[in-house]
Amino acid sequence: MSNADVLLELKAVETFIGQYHILFGVDLVVERGKATIILGRNGAGKTTTLRTIMGLGRASAGSIVFDGKDITQSHTHHIVKEGVSYVPEDRDIFSQLTIEENLHITSRNKANYEERLEFIFSMFPDMKKYFKKKSRVLSGGQAQMLSISRALINENKLMMIDEPSKGLAPIIIRDLIVRMNEIKKDTTVLMVEQNYEMALAIGDHFCFIEDGKTVFACDKQTLLDDESIKTRYLGV
Repeated sequence: MSNADVLLELKAVETFIGQYHILFGVDLVVERGKATIILGRNGAGKTTTLRTIMGLGRASAGSIVFDGKDITQSHTHHIVKEGVSYVPEDRDIFSQLTIEENLHITSRNKANYEERLEFIFSMFPDMKKYFKKKSRVLSGGQAQMLSISRALINENKLMMIDEPSKGLAPIIIRDLIVRMNEIKKDTTVLMVEQNYEMALAIGDHFCFIEDGKTVFACDKQTLLDDESIKTRYLGV
C-alpha cells in the first residue's frame, strides 16, 4: 500500500480517560476508499480509539495522521472541518427536532444540501417518508438511519461509526449491510462492530484490539482463510 492510499494512520496511540489508562498502543491504517473494521471484545478500547481520532479524548502519546496532516492534538471542530464524521454508539440524534431539522443544522455546505439530501433519500427512503416528523417517533432502526444520515449530509472523506447494528433486529441489520456497502462507495468507512457477520459483509480490512493495544491486522481474505485468527481474537 502506497502513502497515497492511506487516508488515516495511527501509530502507538495511547489515551487516558481521567486517571485511567485505556489505550496502550493502538496502530491502525485506514485505506482510502475502503471499509476498515475494528474488532475486539467488550472493553478492549474500540470506542476510545474512535473518540481519540475525533479529538473527544486526547492522545497522550503516539501520532494520528489524517490525509497527510497530523491531527493528534487537534480540536474536534478542526477535525470535522478536515472531513471526518462520527456516528456514536448512542446515535446522538436530536429527538425533539424533525428529521429535516436534524439534517439541516448538521449541514456545513448549504450549496450542495439538496444534492446530499437526495443521496440520503436513495440510501434510506424512510428519511424522506418521515422528513417532517419529530425524530422521537422513529424506531431504533430508523433512528440509526438518521444518525448515519447526519454524517452523510456533508461530503466527508471519512465516516467513523460505532456499532451500527447494536439493538437492531436481524432483518434491519441485513438491510443496513446493503446500505453500508453503498455508502462506502461514497466515503471511506472506519467502523467498530461486534456483529461478526455484519463486519465480514462490509469490511475490506480488519484491526483487532485487545486490552487497549493492536494485536493483529489483516485483509478480508486472510480472515476468511485462517480459522485460527477468528478463534484466537474473536472466540468464533
